This record gives sequence, C-alpha cells and structure tokens, in this order.
Amino acid sequence: MTYSLRIADLPMSERPRERLMAQGSKILSTAELIAILLGTGQGAGKLSAVGLGQFMLQELSQHQRDPLGVLREVSIQELTKISGVGPAKATTILAAIELGKRVYQSRPPEKTIIDDPAVAAAALSNDLMWQPQERFAVLLLDTKHRLIGTQIITIGTATETLAHPRDIFREVIRQGATRVIVAHNHPSGNVEPSPEDISLTRQLLAGAQFLGIPLLDHLILGNGNHLSLHQTTSLWDELPQEA
Repeated sequence: MTYSLRIADLPMSERPRERLMAQGSKILSTAELIAILLGTGQGAGKLSAVGLGQFMLQELSQHQRDPLGVLREVSIQELTKISGVGPAKATTILAAIELGKRVYQSRPPEKTIIDDPAVAAAALSNDLMWQPQERFAVLLLDTKHRLIGTQIITIGTATETLAHPRDIFREVIRQGATRVIVAHNHPSGNVEPSPEDISLTRQLLAGAQFLGIPLLDHLILGNGNHLSLHQTTSLWDELPQEA
C-alpha cells in the first residue's frame, strides 16, 4: 500500500474501512486502524490517513521499540505535537484507546463460571496484564467453579515477585474458596514460564492436594497475552493418584 496516496485514490480492496468490513479488524495494521480513526490525512508531506498513522507511530516511538506500548499511555499534548494531528483527531484516538482498555480490562461479575483460561485471564487483566512490576494473584472459586473474588498476594520488582505457598493458601482459606487459580504477570511480555514458575507450581500443587483445595491452573499474563501452565505442561499429570 502506498501511504502517500489519498485513501480515496486507493482501490476499494486496499482501503482500510473496506478491508475491515471484508476481512475483519485483525487483518489491519496498526497504522490502518489509526487511519480509520483519523478519517483524513494531511500533515508531513500531505500524507494519506494511513501514512499519517504510520508517521504518528514513528514519531511517538522514536526512543522505544514498542509503538503500542507508547499508545497505551500517550497524552493529548504528545499527539497534538505531531504535524497533521489536531485536537479533534487526538481526542478521537484517546477515546478509542480508553474504550479498548475498558473492554479488555472489564472483569467478569461474581458468580461467573471460570471454565476457560481466557475467562480467568480476563478476570485478572486489570490487576496483572500491563503492570510494570510482577504481581502474584489468585482467583477464588466455589465448588462449581463460580468466581468468588480475586486477590493480589504480592507485588515484586520489574523482574521478580515473591509468593510463598503459605501466603497463597492462607488467603484461599480465609475467603472460604474451595477451588483456586493462581496467576502472575511478566512485565517483559514474554509469557513463557521460568524454572522458578515451574518449581512454584509444583509446590502449590502439592500443597493444594494436601489441603484438599484443587489448584485448577497457573496463568502467566503479559502484554495482552496469557499462557496456561495446566494446558502447556505435564505438571498436573505428575500428581500422585489416589488409591
């Protein structure tokens, strides 16, 4: 796609709105999504809306690798400094970013049945997903896997959090939960488990079996992604079977 062309000059099949309607929003680049919000171009070199979107990302992320990370916390002052982005375009972009945050971070109401890692991750997204420090949290469930509540157990540094099994199960017992899912975040965005994550999960599984409180999963969240250790490891298969 040539970003200096006006969108009206592009073939219908290459226009962002038409591509979104025909193929869905996931197929669009970040610049194209921004172009739909901008509506029109202008700015440096009389760019199209898509070109202006790309130029905006370049300007915002000059000193960072992650343009989307910049967008999450961008201010109206930063946006309006960019040639071609006035108050109207800037407020449209900020409104879209805030709406996206609220949709993604909305947690299920109490008594929601947590029967999938994605549902569990959604319940903890606001507390864990984009935090700059590692946090360890629990999802507290009843016997029917209905959500009782969530609780942050510990907050660590940018690279390490400390969570001891006794602190985790103390909170589970205190709140009367009979099932539990544990989770923590990786601020780096890499959700692959570390050796320490595996070791802690083994300890928690042993403790859960001793207490008769099933540990259903251990989730790792980061940068919009999540990973289920129950689904991706054999740790649950290592548990001794009852006679």
